[in-house]
Amino acid sequence: MFDTGNIQQIEMYQNVFPFIGVTTNPSILKREGKVDVWEHFRKIQQIIGPEKSLHVQVTTSRFEDIVKEAYKITHQLGKETYIKIPVTMEGLRAIKQLKQENFRITATAIYTMAQGDYAIMANADYIAPYFNRMENINIDAKAVISHLGARINECKKQTKIVAASFKNMGQVMTAFECGAHSATVDPSLLVDSLNMPSIHEAIDRFQKDWESVYGKGVTLLDL
Repeated sequence: MFDTGNIQQIEMYQNVFPFIGVTTNPSILKREGKVDVWEHFRKIQQIIGPEKSLHVQVTTSRFEDIVKEAYKITHQLGKETYIKIPVTMEGLRAIKQLKQENFRITATAIYTMAQGDYAIMANADYIAPYFNRMENINIDAKAVISHLGARINECKKQTKIVAASFKNMGQVMTAFECGAHSATVDPSLLVDSLNMPSIHEAIDRFQKDWESVYGKGVTLLDL
């Protein structure tokens, strides 16, 4: 998934990278300035189409207000929108309530095995463990994701792990190796993964070898 609220990024990279949705949170939206949030989200929906998911995070922490915001989000953007809720006491209560009412839920701000287990048992559709942030506070992110994947399988739940919070593509790949079903990534990291010097060196060598035989500027279209 693209972890961004930037319209230009989504428009630019949707035709480059395979992706299944867009995730946002208040910190991501802050980068876009004080936009009309509903129009902004609707524009994202128009760009990505109905086959891909949009994940919108609540902006409050009290159970009653989380539930109200969930209703407001789906009223504005449709019932297929995933409601992102941090896994706290109030958040878990809201997740359980909203799942009983058939809302789509992404449980977020997960740092521990326990948080993930609670969200899985509450039937969250997605859980979002924070890979880099866990590593920054000496929590073994690999162990957490591996544990959560095993728990989902053992309990025969439909919950999917969408790993989040990355500083490089190595962490993204490690999350997948540990059992994450998906990852939400800043598109700039995806771009960086294609800009390795070794890739360009190989392409340059191909070009030079071709030109040494057929001449500069000649392509297969000319033959």
